[in-house]
Amino acid sequence: MKIRTISEVLKERFGGKVLKLSLSSGCSCPTRDGTKGYGGCSFCSEGGSGEFASSFAPVGEQIVKAKRLVDGKFPPSMDVKDRKYIAYFQSFTNTYGDVDRLEALYREVIEREEIALLSVGTRPDCLEDEKIGMLGRLAKIKPVWVELGLQTIHERTAAAFGRGYTLDVFEEANRRLKNAGVSVIVHVILGLPGESREDMLDTVRYLAGTEPRIDGIKLQLLQVLKGTRLGEEYLKQPFPLMTMEEYTDLVVECLKLLPGDIVIHRMTGDPPRNLLIAPGWCTDKKRVINSLERKIREA
Repeated sequence: MKIRTISEVLKERFGGKVLKLSLSSGCSCPTRDGTKGYGGCSFCSEGGSGEFASSFAPVGEQIVKAKRLVDGKFPPSMDVKDRKYIAYFQSFTNTYGDVDRLEALYREVIEREEIALLSVGTRPDCLEDEKIGMLGRLAKIKPVWVELGLQTIHERTAAAFGRGYTLDVFEEANRRLKNAGVSVIVHVILGLPGESREDMLDTVRYLAGTEPRIDGIKLQLLQVLKGTRLGEEYLKQPFPLMTMEEYTDLVVECLKLLPGDIVIHRMTGDPPRNLLIAPGWCTDKKRVINSLERKIREA
């Protein structure tokens, strides 16, 4: 089986390795501030799923700090001036705030010479017309990705973890973003409580057939973390979690469903080890990746 990974796409487009800088926009989330709920989605940590982002400070300072963390991954022969980065605003909901402030922040970042593209994590229900217009204007400067945390197409699951919007909201956001010239990447969590293997595959089947087509997908194992509602539930009454073999087999089945023009951005993830409750095997990322690569070759 042949898949198209984001590392391959970036190498083709920019001629070499492009590394991600995890940054903070200072936004919150409507499921945290009382607009749609408190505490965020049940699986979401206090860091808003952005534990690797710099703490909120002037964005120039954040970039300097983030570069220090990742620059060792560049080939030693690569000159500093040739290094390219993705500015990734991951934690919380990065279009949930004043549009003028956000546009000034993102424009400051995207206009930096070393920034190859801008990636903004957000929710489909926080993309009003003025936010879509802002992202469309930025996309005329350099590529812009918007990463939407869908996680599942099943409304019963979404209600259980407190997502706070329905599938039609995602569909409308995808359409409007694509019309504005913005690339759409969708996050899916595999292993959500109550979902069967077929439920998870149905989510991927749906995303494989979206119109307009999404650009990329991130597959993520459910990680049970300290300080979350899901973590509290698990400690009180543990529920079944996938083994590594079950997870890697499922990821391969998901990949088989996706058309070749949907780019694979992630097949697993780095858990914040100080917060992880379970499953313990996901901390061995190299082993997981090796297993996935072997099964993809054999598929």
